[in-house]
Amino acid sequence: MTTTTLPLKTPLLTRTAPWLAAALGMALATPALANSWEGTVGAGAAYAPDYLGSDDYDVQPLPVLNLTYGDDLSINLRDGIAWHAVRQGDWTVSPYIGYTFGRDNEGDISRFEKVDDGATLGLRVSYQQGLWRYSIAGSTAVTGDVEGANFTGDAALRLPMSERTLFTLTPSVSYSNEKWTESFFGVSAQDSARSGIAAYTPDGGYWRAGINATLSYALTPEWTATGFLGTTYLTGSASDSPIVEDLGSDWQALSGVSLTYRF
Repeated sequence: MTTTTLPLKTPLLTRTAPWLAAALGMALATPALANSWEGTVGAGAAYAPDYLGSDDYDVQPLPVLNLTYGDDLSINLRDGIAWHAVRQGDWTVSPYIGYTFGRDNEGDISRFEKVDDGATLGLRVSYQQGLWRYSIAGSTAVTGDVEGANFTGDAALRLPMSERTLFTLTPSVSYSNEKWTESFFGVSAQDSARSGIAAYTPDGGYWRAGINATLSYALTPEWTATGFLGTTYLTGSASDSPIVEDLGSDWQALSGVSLTYRF
């Protein structure tokens, strides 16, 4: 695991259903293609904030989907649908179609206007060095209510601890520009009038730093149980927003478990 964007209060399984259906439809489009697909599917539960910046948490269903088609194509809920267009030694360059979750407002911001989900277009460059994989990516929203651009960088350590146990540690940092920040942390005059929360227009973007850890145990060659834990810290114009400063928290945490099947 969300730069990793944290799951939101609205049931994640419901929001990702069209995405899951499209991805599985691609994988099973024809018997010839289906024979070449590999990956994992599964489900779990996450304990996460109601929305990015909230200090209220709830348990939410969590779908898991990771598919690969040879070395050319990969599909997962974190990175989207990626075409690995360039592979040169340990370097990979991948244009991708992603998905950004909007926000169904609950609790303290229940009177705010909803932020609709949308698709993104992006480019990712990654480098494999031993047990570490380094990645930088940039994307821009093309549909939905989210506007602007988002940039991420992470370093993933995959450390086998035994034949059945794998530990993964992923520090990350992301930057969202002013328009992206306003989509999630701005308070319009209309939202302010309905909720009583002070109006707010970000005067810049924000940085988010985080770290995630997972521990996976192979129950069988096909079935794997995973536990995960992570935290992120919001800065800049996101931290200054009344949504965070008055109603929520700079710190965001995520934990959960999942069970997956490899085919």
